[in-house]
Amino acid sequence: MSYTNDIELRSTELRQSILKHPFITGIGDGTLDVESFKFYIRQDYLYLIDYSRVLAIASARSTDLDAMGWFANLLNETLNHEMELHRSYCAQFGISREELEETNVAPTTLAYTRFLLTLAYHHSYPELIAGLLPCQWGYWEIGDTLNRAGLPQNAPLYQQWIEMYASPDFRNLAFWIRNLTDKLAVTQDRETLTKMESVYRLSLSYEYSFWDMSHKKETWSI
Repeated sequence: MSYTNDIELRSTELRQSILKHPFITGIGDGTLDVESFKFYIRQDYLYLIDYSRVLAIASARSTDLDAMGWFANLLNETLNHEMELHRSYCAQFGISREELEETNVAPTTLAYTRFLLTLAYHHSYPELIAGLLPCQWGYWEIGDTLNRAGLPQNAPLYQQWIEMYASPDFRNLAFWIRNLTDKLAVTQDRETLTKMESVYRLSLSYEYSFWDMSHKKETWSI
């Protein structure tokens, strides 16, 4: 069994909780409150900004040229293509670029992005990669699961979202970072492998919290 299969098996309950979360199932059947989804895509825009910073650091810290180039390419795609597509997608919900830029960061978004930046700056490279895995792999797992269950014909914008994350291109991204995690794990000692699993689970928990935050339209208590 590969390292990623092993840590995923021990995290089955949490992964299933994500797939069964009402925000995710609501996208799948087209019943999700549109205001919750609009909250999500605005927070996701803020997430992508800091995610790009993490990708830049991952490229700089990569131990081989293939990984360095992969992260640099993903950074370019995210900054110069995906974020523009995100703006266009938001516009279909009536959210202007100005409104996106003025979005106030929610507590969970801030916590999650700061966690990833801390990994990038202060933890080992294998830990950073393990911490990035739940986002890339998790989105593909969600998209693939919802796509196989049947697209919501009554909600074309949700259908568009599912198709994007179930696409072969996104599948390739997910499998690439999964394979990199396995490749790195082979050469690590037990202590580092334990740390990798710890940050993997924390990142996975933040993924769940991000969906939950969006469903509840989380705000600061004061």
